Amino acid sequence: MPAAPFILLALLAAPPSARPSSGDVLGDWCREAAADPLNPWALAHGLAFERRAFRARDGRLAADVIVSDFLQRDPLHFAVTTPDGTPVEPHPHLMAKSLLLAGFPLSHVFRTPSGPVPLRAILATVSRDFRPEVALSPQGAWMLDALAHALPASGAFTPAEGPAVRLGPLMDEALALLEREQVDLLAGMKAGLPQVPKRKQGLYAHPCGGLHLVQAVLTHARHPTVRAAWGARLDTQVDLLFYRLGSEARQYDAALAATPPAERLPVLVQRVKFYGHWLETLGRYRDETGWKPTPAQLQSLQHAGALLDGAVRRLDASGVWRTREALKAARSPLFLDLTGDTCHAARGWHDWRHHLGG
Repeated sequence: MPAAPFILLALLAAPPSARPSSGDVLGDWCREAAADPLNPWALAHGLAFERRAFRARDGRLAADVIVSDFLQRDPLHFAVTTPDGTPVEPHPHLMAKSLLLAGFPLSHVFRTPSGPVPLRAILATVSRDFRPEVALSPQGAWMLDALAHALPASGAFTPAEGPAVRLGPLMDEALALLEREQVDLLAGMKAGLPQVPKRKQGLYAHPCGGLHLVQAVLTHARHPTVRAAWGARLDTQVDLLFYRLGSEARQYDAALAATPPAERLPVLVQRVKFYGHWLETLGRYRDETGWKPTPAQLQSLQHAGALLDGAVRRLDASGVWRTREALKAARSPLFLDLTGDTCHAARGWHDWRHHLGG
């Protein structure tokens, strides 16, 4: 047989070139956008994805850049902005929370130009700045998450002003806040409604749909004593997460269909934000408490992966990633979403990758 038919048969037998998984695409986007050594907020989102292994573009570990270049003394605090005016911590104590979740122990010592700084000293700034009205506000989730992650269930800390604060009662208040902010969602779930409209009410008035508050509260449940004390209230929080998946997916689909093609970019980014944070939230809950999804819940997790995959494909096809630098120069909020939300989504995909196809 001539050589040509063999070549043709080989080509026919060869698998089509594989498209990178959405997890790979998200990971590449995160590594590219979050590695800016002049932007500690971006670096913190790289830590959310790759934990303590994440590196800045200059080769240094991202955590070392954050602490060495942006932590200031007398008193110890992170700079308010970078030299170009970019906020360092748009949410109070984002950096302490990010370093703790990256896997650094409290005893870890960072080297800075003005001397060594243990992570324990950075956590102490959270206690120093603690105020109940901040911790239990829409911007307080990062502070709560840092404290819940670092302290034992019965731990206490003393703020600069006021009496000592016990973590247990504080997190009980945070759970009660979460329940109050989800009254509409709970009623919709109990009534079997297909969706509860988002009108910036309750939890939807919080950053990222309140999922950072959910993460902070669920982190405290890593203690067996807390799980026993919260009991069915904790189960309801998990049930509400699964209810939100269907409720919000329907609304994103409707919004996308009702929006002219040229104006769909914000909706596409919001879909990546929600599905990514949703998967990340349940990944953290599994890792921190030993929770195992039921077969039905695992199907929902796989469905969320499919929804995220579709959102990433459409976002990729929009070409927005190629215009990212223009968005940055214009100080567009979409640039921040593309950086932060792709990193959270990359982490969420990574946490469930064995069930989502890589």
